Amino acid sequence: MRVKDIPQINNLGTAEKILLVEDLWDSVSSEDSAVPVPQSHMNELNKRFDRYKAGPGALLSLDELRTKIESRK
Repeated sequence: MRVKDIPQINNLGTAEKILLVEDLWDSVSSEDSAVPVPQSHMNELNKRFDRYKAGPGALLSLDELRTKIESRK
């Protein structure tokens, strides 16, 4: 199902759309069935974890990350 299948969604305001998304997410997250994780995501996660194990000192704190992002503006 797509947004185009429910034309009433286009008549909702932004706040109402966000509430709808939250309700949908809550209904999905409360289900017992697990959503399969694609192998490509697992590969990326493993690659990043290996990089972390090889040099955990290279990580940024949250404040350092914010400063780095703000300096790009």
